[in-house]
Amino acid sequence: MLPGMKLSIVIVNYNVEHFLEQCLYAVRKALKNVDGEVFVVDNDSVDGSLRMLREKFPEVILIDNKQNVGFSKANNQAIRISKGEYVLLLNPDTVVEDDTFEKVIAFMDKHPDAGGLGVKMVDGKGKFLPESKRGLPTPLTAFYKIFGFSSLFPTSKRFSRYHMGFLDKDQVHEIEVLAGAFMLMRREALNKTGLLDEAFFMYGEDIDLSYRITLAGYKNYYFPETRIIHYKGESTKKSSVNYVFVFYNAMIIFARKHFSQKRANTFTFLINIAIYFRASLAILSRFFKQAFLPVADATTAYLGLLLIKQFWGNMTIYRYGGDYPYELVGIAFPVYILIWLVSIYISGGYDRPVKIHKSISGIAAGTVIILVLYALLPESMRFSRALIIFGMLWLIVASVINRYGVHWLNIGDYTIGSNERRRFLVIGEVVEASRVKKLLMTTAIKPDFVGIVTSEIKAPLSEDVIGTIQQVKDIITIYNINEIIFCSKSIPHQMIIDKMVEWHHSQIDYKIAPEDSYSIIGSNSINTRGDLYTIDIKAIDKQGSRRNKRLFDLVASFGILLFWPVLLFFVHQPVGILVNATKVILGRRTWVGYCKVAAPQGGRLPLIRAGIVSPADVFHNAVTDEETLNRLNLMYARDYTLLKDMNILIRAMRYSGRRI
Repeated sequence: MLPGMKLSIVIVNYNVEHFLEQCLYAVRKALKNVDGEVFVVDNDSVDGSLRMLREKFPEVILIDNKQNVGFSKANNQAIRISKGEYVLLLNPDTVVEDDTFEKVIAFMDKHPDAGGLGVKMVDGKGKFLPESKRGLPTPLTAFYKIFGFSSLFPTSKRFSRYHMGFLDKDQVHEIEVLAGAFMLMRREALNKTGLLDEAFFMYGEDIDLSYRITLAGYKNYYFPETRIIHYKGESTKKSSVNYVFVFYNAMIIFARKHFSQKRANTFTFLINIAIYFRASLAILSRFFKQAFLPVADATTAYLGLLLIKQFWGNMTIYRYGGDYPYELVGIAFPVYILIWLVSIYISGGYDRPVKIHKSISGIAAGTVIILVLYALLPESMRFSRALIIFGMLWLIVASVINRYGVHWLNIGDYTIGSNERRRFLVIGEVVEASRVKKLLMTTAIKPDFVGIVTSEIKAPLSEDVIGTIQQVKDIITIYNINEIIFCSKSIPHQMIIDKMVEWHHSQIDYKIAPEDSYSIIGSNSINTRGDLYTIDIKAIDKQGSRRNKRLFDLVASFGILLFWPVLLFFVHQPVGILVNATKVILGRRTWVGYCKVAAPQGGRLPLIRAGIVSPADVFHNAVTDEETLNRLNLMYARDYTLLKDMNILIRAMRYSGRRI
C-alpha cells in the first residue's frame, strides 16, 4: 500500500459499455479530491467496452480477461494489486455523487471499528432500494422472504430481517450484509478475512464476505449521508430462470460454509423449494407476458367468428334450419386465426410499445392471404367469403380493445405508443443541453417536443431555453413533459439524485446524458427499471428491424439458391454465393452488414452478424476513406429499413459470392 493512497475502486464489467461509461465519468468527478486509483476488470466483453475505455479513460487500470472468470475472481484480480487503504467494489451500473468518496472515507477514518460500509441506493426512478441494508439469510429469514412475508410486513422486526425494513433508511445503522453494488472495505479487514470466495461465481459473495468481516471483529455500517443510483442488473435479468438457479444456489454454498450441518440442511431444503417455486413463477410470468396479447387476440377472434357464423348463417343460407359443417369451426377458423396472428407478428403488431396501425395492417395482409388461399380451395371447402370479411372487421375492433385493455391494466409492458410522442426536457448548461437535443432529434425516436432548461443562473431565455431548473415543476405541467434528461457534464450528481427524488412522479422517466457520449442512460418503464435504455443510433437494433432483417435474409437466401443458374452470369464468385447463402440460412452471417473499418467511431453501433456485402459495395469505385465508411455505417444503423437491405443487396449482387 502506497503512503497516502486512500482508495482503490474495482469495477467488474461484462457487456455493459454504456453503463460503464457513465459510471466512470461519475467516478472521475468524485475522485477529484481523493488520492485513488480505478481498476476495471473486463470479463471478455464484446460490446465495445474495451475500445471505449482506452479512448476515454486512459487513467483506468484495465485487466482484460479472455474469458468470463466470474465476479469474485475478477474482483480478486484487482484487489491483489491495488494499493489503497480502502477498497471499493463498485458495480458498473451505478452513478455516485460527486462527494461520495470523500464522505465515506471520512466516516471510515472516524470509525476504526468499521470493516465495511454501504450507502443509500436509489433506482432509475429515484426510489429507495431496500437492498441498501440487509440482514443475514438465516433459514427463518430466508423462509419469510421466499414466501412473501417480508413484503407483507416490510417494517416488522420479525418478518423483514432480510432488508432490515425496521431500520430508518435515513439514519446510520450497523447492519449485517453490504450490497455488492457498493461495497467499501478497510484493507486491514480484508487482510484478516481474506478476499472474495471464488466458489461464488455470481451472487452470494457479498453476503459471504460481509459475514466474514463481522466474524473478524469488525462492524458493517449502512451510511445514508451519500447516495448512488443503481440501475440493477442489466447483464443479469432477474426475472430469468437462470438467475433463480444461480442466486439460490449461491445461498446454498453460503449455508454449507457457515452454518452447522443441521441448519445448513434445513436451509438447503428451503432453498430447493424456493428454486422450483421461483423458477416456475419466472417461467409462467415470462410466458404470460409474452403470450397474453396473442392469446387474447386468438380467443376474441375465435369467439367472434362463432357469433358471426351463427348470426350470418341464420340470416342467409340457414335461416330455415341447418348449420355450417364442423370443418368450418374445427379447421377453417383455427387456420384463419393462425394466419392473422402470424401476419400481425410479422407486421410488428406484437412489438413493444404497441402500435395499433401495425396490428391493423397485419390483419389486412392476413385477410388478403386467406382470400387468395380460399380461392384455391375446392368448392367443398369454400364456406363463405363474408365470414372472412366480417371476421377481419371483428378482429380489427377486438385487437384495438385488447391493446387498450393491456395498456390500461399494465399487463406484460404492452404500452401503446410510449415512444411515439415523447416530450423531453433537457437540463444543463445551454451548450451541452443543445448537443443532447441535437442527438435526440437525429435518432429514430422523433420527439414531439424537446425543451432546454438551463442550470445556469444568468443564462438568457430563448426559443429553445424555456426556463431554469427552479421552474421545472411548473414546466412539467405546462408543457406536458414525460421525460427529463440531465446533462452530467454540467450538473453535479448530488443535484441529479436530489431532483429525481424531489420531482418523483410515476409518469416521468429520468435519464442521464454523459459528456461526450451518444448514450442516454436510464430505464424504460416501471416494469423494466433495470434495463439499459440508450437513446442512440439504434434503429437497426429495434425488435421489428431485427425480425425484418432476419426474414429478408431467409427469403433472399432461398431466392438466390432458386435462381442460382441465372446469377452465374452476374456474380464474380458463383460457387461462393452458395456457401454464403447456406451461412445466412444457418444464422452465421447476414447478407448486408457494416462496412469494414480499422477504427470504428466509439464502438456504438448495435451488434449485428457479419455481412456478405455492405453499403460501400453499391459504389462503382471502392470506398477506402475511414470517415466515409464510418458515416455509411452510422446512416445504415440509424435509418435501417428492409427496403434498404434489398436495394443494397441487388446493387452489390456481384460481390455476394465473396469469401467472408
